[in-house]
Amino acid sequence: MIVYDLECREGPHRFEGWFKSSDDFVRQQERGLVSCPHCGSVEVGKAVQAPRLARKGNQVPEAAPARRNTPAPATPPVAPVANAPLPPQAIEMMQALAKMQAEALKSSRFVGDSFARDARAMHYGEVDAETIHGKATIAEAKELLEEGIGLVPLPFPVIPPEQAN
Repeated sequence: MIVYDLECREGPHRFEGWFKSSDDFVRQQERGLVSCPHCGSVEVGKAVQAPRLARKGNQVPEAAPARRNTPAPATPPVAPVANAPLPPQAIEMMQALAKMQAEALKSSRFVGDSFARDARAMHYGEVDAETIHGKATIAEAKELLEEGIGLVPLPFPVIPPEQAN
């Protein structure tokens, strides 16, 4: 992932954009898919920015300087979706859903690409039943459902344990 500071040329408004690569940003910009979340303009370009260097996972962060007591903004920031902001209730709902998924995954074992095989083995009594999560193709998921094996797609992507920091 690459994060760019972007600037609306009509506003000027500044905001962040996350892209798979710099080529992905260029492709999206050429297709008019990069727009200002404040005014909807597609006249958007990269703003001047300082490089962001991530800390290594084995480094201890320095103590943060003491913060001044500043009042929180009256309304939470609104996330853009399809050039229209989400209502605050939708943002709260998505945050609650993400929290529920994280709690559920704590008592579940990641099985990766062997999800369909492992779920089938548990369903037919070949191995002890347990709560698992992993990856399945749409075809595999349909086959499991046709066999009467219950499954639920997770609403948010899951990082495999070996890829987590």
